Amino acid sequence: MPKFVYPSLLALALASAAAAESANCVPPSHQQLIIYRAGSLTRAFQPLEKQFTCETGIQVKDTSGGSVDMGRQITAGGHTADLYAPADYLDIDLFMKPAGYSSFDIVFAHGRTVLAYSASGLAAKKLPAIAQPGTAFHPPDSIPKAVANWYQILTSPGVAIGGGNWFLDPGAYRAPMIFQLAEQYYQVPNLYNNLLEHLVIMGQGSGATLGKQFEFQLTYEHNARATAASNPDYRYVDLPDDINLSDPAKESYYREHAVVVLPGLGTAHSARTIAVPASRLAWGIALLKNAPDRDNAIKFLQLLLSPAGTKSLRENGPDPLTPALVSAEDFANLPQSLRGLVKTAGK
Repeated sequence: MPKFVYPSLLALALASAAAAESANCVPPSHQQLIIYRAGSLTRAFQPLEKQFTCETGIQVKDTSGGSVDMGRQITAGGHTADLYAPADYLDIDLFMKPAGYSSFDIVFAHGRTVLAYSASGLAAKKLPAIAQPGTAFHPPDSIPKAVANWYQILTSPGVAIGGGNWFLDPGAYRAPMIFQLAEQYYQVPNLYNNLLEHLVIMGQGSGATLGKQFEFQLTYEHNARATAASNPDYRYVDLPDDINLSDPAKESYYREHAVVVLPGLGTAHSARTIAVPASRLAWGIALLKNAPDRDNAIKFLQLLLSPAGTKSLRENGPDPLTPALVSAEDFANLPQSLRGLVKTAGK
């Protein structure tokens, strides 16, 4: 006689929870919201998008990638979008606004850059310790600082620093900015160039991994924190604030000492090349002028700037700015329903 297999209690609980959630959501509609955004916002935006659809019935089409690449997909590529959220708010101010694609930029989150490495990879290469002794690695509460000569370790023979194509991604173009700031901070002649010689651009889908094909990587702290939570071999250290792009009080210092020049958007109204100065690490979001679903986009912005959005950012990173910031000029272009959710300040 065949045995009767009872479903597990866990499966029943999950099914019940899903059914309850579905019952509490409004029926799905045919309306759509299209978001093009930085990949570094994935963990924060996914739960918000799910909540947005549950509360409104509006379906979210989410496209993520390098922020400059996302901007060019919208402009030169002709892709339709309602909201654009890059990992560098200057991608809105310097690319999208002058070319006529948006009229305001809301700066809603901030963070810092850290230097990541593989503990076993450093041991295999017999490299010196990159972390100062005395501080345990227990993110996010306890992060060691980099040793004073970290840049000498990164420029040792055979050492590779993993990076990306900085024509496409702020996460990639911030590496040469940090190299320029390091040269200024340590006053070591030609340090920028020496670090750049060790930078290896890893193509998408290359399969290159930290600790094997490259020894170090500059990355956003909230991404590093998430990786370290699931990989006990993954480590990272803090760099000085003059270098890690974390301090809003050093904004003018960053801008003065580091810059990259990128190709423009590739449209008739965009400059051929655009100089992007280093700035504090901050994420921005813009409602596009030709957004097909402007009202839905405003509803999502209200959610992002609400306590629910702040909670998702705080739990997943990057850290929220509360309230979010807009320039005085941009404030005049904000929809009335968003003005009470932001603060006017020099960005």
